[in-house]
Amino acid sequence: MALFCPLGVRAQDAATQERLDKLSGRIEDLTAAQEALKKQISDMSRELESVREQSGKPNTSYARQEDLNLLEKGIKEVDRKRVEDAEKIQTQLLNLRKVLEAPPPQTKKSSVTTPKDPPVTGNSSAQEKGFEHVVKPGETLDAIALGCKEKNLKVTVAQILKANPGLKAERLKVGQKIFIPAPQP
Repeated sequence: MALFCPLGVRAQDAATQERLDKLSGRIEDLTAAQEALKKQISDMSRELESVREQSGKPNTSYARQEDLNLLEKGIKEVDRKRVEDAEKIQTQLLNLRKVLEAPPPQTKKSSVTTPKDPPVTGNSSAQEKGFEHVVKPGETLDAIALGCKEKNLKVTVAQILKANPGLKAERLKVGQKIFIPAPQP
């Protein structure tokens, strides 16, 4: 079992990294499109300024009102598209946020059923022997069970879950106290 745990973690990390790379690519594409629209707006604004300067100079070739109206319509169209793209980018970022905040899907289902979100107690029974463990950053139930094995305590994830009614493996919090039962003879 100890040999398969790192592979499962690596596979999950690889899948998460692949999702992050895919999402990063999408963000870069959207950002590049927005930059292109900003450049186009900037170019049109300079062109409009140039037309305004030329119209202010006494010259025989004046810009006609029709030309200015066409230019104004073009700028408004580009600006409208820029706003639409900004809204699309915002929507995509919110969707990405939801995806990244969602817990990764579990690949392994536990056969132990627990009640729905009751508070976790420090000791499941006063007579039961064992000790409390404070969850550290990055720790999982698998890592805690493996740490117990290194201390010559044979405790499984299922035993930890059974000793802590209501404990959810995917909802461990840093600083949370959980009860580690003593191995049964």
